[in-house]
Amino acid sequence: MIATAVIGGTGIGCAVILAIAARVFSVHEDPRISDLTAILPGINCGGCGFAGCPEYARHLVVPGADLTLCRPGGSDTVTRLARYLGVEAKAQERKVAVVLCGGGDQVAVRQAEYNGLADCVAADLAGGAGKACRYGCLGFGSCSRVCPVAAIEIRPDHLAVVHPDLCIGCGKCVNTCPRKLIRLAPESRFIHILCSSHERGPVTRKQCSVGCIACTLCFKMTDGVGIRMENNLAVVDYGIHIDNEAVIAKCPQRTIVNRSGHRREVRSETAPAA
Repeated sequence: MIATAVIGGTGIGCAVILAIAARVFSVHEDPRISDLTAILPGINCGGCGFAGCPEYARHLVVPGADLTLCRPGGSDTVTRLARYLGVEAKAQERKVAVVLCGGGDQVAVRQAEYNGLADCVAADLAGGAGKACRYGCLGFGSCSRVCPVAAIEIRPDHLAVVHPDLCIGCGKCVNTCPRKLIRLAPESRFIHILCSSHERGPVTRKQCSVGCIACTLCFKMTDGVGIRMENNLAVVDYGIHIDNEAVIAKCPQRTIVNRSGHRREVRSETAPAA
């Protein structure tokens, strides 16, 4: 009886102590967090910079928090968040990932065969998997594997291609590519220069038949507005809308393409005949 009473009393005492501690040290969670989490798309892609939608929701209850970080949710989610929090919504344009390389196996030279791990990081460390262009897409699918919505296709010719109708613009592929070939561009931008090589023109021409040779024709046609030259490479400034489609036909290497990022009306890639 004594042993039973001692054990029982000890248990009751511990229960009382735990109950008091739970009340004293409890952390109050803002009830708005669960509502905001429900408004977010629930993909938990991490594109906002937080571990997932619940963590971003905790950030949103802080005064002055940026409501536009959820790229998959787009403007509709921003509007709903702003309405719930009673603040003004800032308009934002949906962004789509673009692989700035057009060098598949049919047009890009390979100097050796690669039989290692089918991973872009490993292939890059191994000298580029035998690809002559040290700036080109390796095509082993590292970007495709991290895409939460399967928006990136790895073509048989070892080239990654983004399907804009599926892309949610989370940016995971941007951070994964070891050669930094992927950019997020506003969906309204349809002119892209699919090359990232900084080699001199003659070198690029030998390595890839669709590589930028820094002829500067596109730069001159736009008067440097929207397209700039950076170390032997023509680069599109996605902050400026380019509507001069003549640069596509003028490019001697067929490096410039027409590819919209709109969900409903995906414009087909166009290039002049060889």
